[in-house]
Amino acid sequence: MIKCTERSGVYQAVKRLFDILASLAALAVLSPLFLVIAILILSEDGRPVFYKHTRVGKGGKTFQMYKFRTMYQDRRIVLTPEQQVELQQEFKLENDPRVTRIGSKLRMSSLDELPQLLNILKGDMSFVGPRPIMEREFEFYTPAETAAFQSVKPGLTGYWQAYARNDATYQSGERQAMEMYYVKNVSPWLDIRILFKTVGAVLRKSGVK
Repeated sequence: MIKCTERSGVYQAVKRLFDILASLAALAVLSPLFLVIAILILSEDGRPVFYKHTRVGKGGKTFQMYKFRTMYQDRRIVLTPEQQVELQQEFKLENDPRVTRIGSKLRMSSLDELPQLLNILKGDMSFVGPRPIMEREFEFYTPAETAAFQSVKPGLTGYWQAYARNDATYQSGERQAMEMYYVKNVSPWLDIRILFKTVGAVLRKSGVK
C-alpha cells in the first residue's frame, strides 16, 4: 500500500494562496507574450489559438487543460506504423509531423504550457504536482498508485518534468516511479526545489522532444 505524506491544512492553504497570487501576477506580466503567440499561431494556421484537452485532476475529477495549439488543424496527416506504436505507448511522439513550425518552437521553449496558468487560477491545477494525465494513462499505474496520484492536484511542473521530462518513459517505468516519489514525499521544500529545478531544465531545454 502506498502511504502519502500527511498534507496539513496550513500547507494546503499557503500553497493555494501562492497559486492564486503567482498565477495572477504571471498572467498580468505575460499578457503581451500571450498576444504575440496568439498572432503567430493565427498567422500560420488560423484559429483556434488555444487547445483544450480532458485530464484527470484531484479526486479523479476531470477538467479541461489549456495549452496553446501546436498542431495543424488538418487531421489527414498520416503517421507511420512506428509512430502509431510510439503514440500508443507514450501518448506523444518524439518527431511529430502534426506539429506546426510555430508549435515546434513553443514546445521546445515550453511556452505552449503558459495557458495552464488559467487552470491554476481556477483551482484545477497547482504550480507543482504530478503531470495532469488522461484517463487511459492510469493503465500504467496500480490501483493504489492511481488513488495516491489522485490525492493531490496535478501541476504545471513536477518532479518528473523537472528532473527527467521526456527522458523518463512509461515503458521504462521511470515516469511512474518519479510521479509516485513526489506524491509520497510532498512538502513545501520539495515544491520549492522542483520550481528552481524546472527553471534550469527549461533554460537548458533538457528532455525536450
